[in-house]
Amino acid sequence: MASRGRRGRAPAREDEPRREERAEQQAPAPQGPVLPPPPPVDYGVFMQGLVQAMQTQAHTLAALQAQLEAQEGEMEQYLEEKKASQKRPAATFQG
Repeated sequence: MASRGRRGRAPAREDEPRREERAEQQAPAPQGPVLPPPPPVDYGVFMQGLVQAMQTQAHTLAALQAQLEAQEGEMEQYLEEKKASQKRPAATFQG
């Protein structure tokens, strides 16, 4: 019993210094070589891409909404048919 406890505790002690070492290794990375300034941006091209992305998103959203409405329509029809089928046997039992 005691030997199991010792085995269980040993890896935990080994993991703790490793975590600290990883943190120390990761910390200096952002302080490394300074990056050159980004290249000049053609904002006309950037805006065209942005508008195109927004239009694509709008078309996708409209298509998904149409699909959802079609599915909701199918669901309503299914529920109405289910209710109707439940009423029919009930009427025969009552009569």
